[in-house]
Amino acid sequence: MATPSNQHHLVQDLREHQELDQVFLVREKQLRPNRQGNLYLQLRLADRTGGLTGMMWNAQEEHYNRVQGGGFARIRGVTQVYNGQLQILVTNVQPVANTEVDESLYRAVDTAATENYARIVTEKLRSLQDKELRDLMQCLVEMADVFPRFCHAPAALRNHHAYEGGLLEHVAQLMELTDSVCQHYPQVDRDLVIAGVFLHDIGKIEELQWEQESGYTDAGQLVGHPVLGVRILDRGLREYQQKYARDVSPSLVCQLQHLIVSHHGKLEFGSPKVPMTLEALVLSYLDDMDAKLHQFQQLMAGDLNPESRWTIYQAPLGRKLFKAPSHVRHA
Repeated sequence: MATPSNQHHLVQDLREHQELDQVFLVREKQLRPNRQGNLYLQLRLADRTGGLTGMMWNAQEEHYNRVQGGGFARIRGVTQVYNGQLQILVTNVQPVANTEVDESLYRAVDTAATENYARIVTEKLRSLQDKELRDLMQCLVEMADVFPRFCHAPAALRNHHAYEGGLLEHVAQLMELTDSVCQHYPQVDRDLVIAGVFLHDIGKIEELQWEQESGYTDAGQLVGHPVLGVRILDRGLREYQQKYARDVSPSLVCQLQHLIVSHHGKLEFGSPKVPMTLEALVLSYLDDMDAKLHQFQQLMAGDLNPESRWTIYQAPLGRKLFKAPSHVRHA
């Protein structure tokens, strides 16, 4: 095993059997009982490059109370692989004051990238040919508690784009994909898909919390982002009515609502409705493709055996991933 030191090992560089003594951002904390009734502390630890789980067995309530979600803690322990995922077997946890750490190691936001993705999104929305739809999208962008949060929210807590600004990146990429797809399928209403891309996950600004402790809000747990997204759209419709003294056509409102509530594609994936229009189908498939590709790329880049052509077994996916260069197919 490596000798512990005060050096900060980035999460993305951690490997199995690595002894650690360093500070992490505590995104989540839970005190749980095991099958025998003994307590263990489960932590979600992170830095600016990613996150992983920390497990402290035979923990007590005092260990739980030592650290705060959204705060920092010095973690001692050793890395191990469990169900294909790297985690830390924690032996000691101590609180660390914010003033004692370099927060740029833990909460880094690429300002240039965020500005670029925001420019892509706003330009795509301004390019909508349907004036009614374009004006409605502009009303949503101008809502002070919507677009600024939209630009900083993660797209998820775990699997894809699970970092601050991830939602904006995901949406910008989907909008560019939409333009490519609609060139090949002119029967698809490009305006509707672009608007649907903007709206489909907008409810995540109310479903997720990320500024300090990472997790779901009460509304996120009880209602979920598709319904929250429809509620935000309703607010935008009211803004539109006040600004232009008229209502958006009911048929357009219904189409937009359908794009939001059907984007998960299948009822078993938490979708209140399945896609029933060309535009909803395109949105659902592009959304799933972008999320899955990002997840695969992250798993390949962070694999624990960088010299191997295969990742370790990924239990959530039920498979290993082949990461050798494509030219080996012709070897």
